Amino acid sequence: MTNIAVFASGTGSNFEVIVEAVENGSLDANIALLVSDRSDADVLRKAEKVGVPTLELVPKNFDTKAGFEVEILQHLRSHQIEWVILAGYMRLVGPTLLEAYSGKIVNIHPSLLPSFPGLHAPEQALKAGVKVTGVTIHYVDEGMDTGPIIAQEPVKISENETLASLKKKIQYVEHDLYPKTIQSLIQRERKGGASNEKTSIS
Repeated sequence: MTNIAVFASGTGSNFEVIVEAVENGSLDANIALLVSDRSDADVLRKAEKVGVPTLELVPKNFDTKAGFEVEILQHLRSHQIEWVILAGYMRLVGPTLLEAYSGKIVNIHPSLLPSFPGLHAPEQALKAGVKVTGVTIHYVDEGMDTGPIIAQEPVKISENETLASLKKKIQYVEHDLYPKTIQSLIQRERKGGASNEKTSIS
C-alpha cells in the first residue's frame, strides 16, 4: 500500500474526497498523515474524525522556513510517506521538502495553468472575461503554480456566471479529477513509469 500525506490549510473538501476514494477502493493508497499549517483549520477535525493522524505545525513558531520543513520532513519519514498531496495548502513548498520528495509532490489549482496562477484564480478568470477556465493538477516546484502539468480539465463560464456558481463548478471537477489523477500516478509508479510527465486518466 502506498502511503500518502495530504497537506491542507482550510476546510478540507478535497481531503474528504480523497478519503472517500480510499474507502471505496478507487484510490489504492493509505492516507498516513494530514499536515496543516493552521491550528484552526477545519480539515484537522475532519481528519481526526476519520482516524487519519494529524500534524499541526504553525510556521511562525519556527525561526526559519527550513526549520519548519525539517520538522515536517521528520514526520513524513516516520510515517514512511511516498507521495505528498497538496489540497488547499496555502504555502509555497521550500527546498527542504522539494529535494526530499522530488517529483513526488502534487498540487491542484482552480484554473487552466499557466493562466491565473496564485490566489483567487476563479475571481481572476471572471474579471478577465474568459469563456473557459478549469482545473489543473501539477507537480510542485519552487515557483507558484509553475510545475509540470499532469492533468487538466476545462470548466465553461456561462454568460451570467457568479463567483459562487463558478467555484461550485470548479470544485465539482476537482473532486472527480484529483483522486483519479493520484491513482494514475501511483499505478504508473508501480509499473516503473517516470515522474514529471503528463499522465492519462482512465
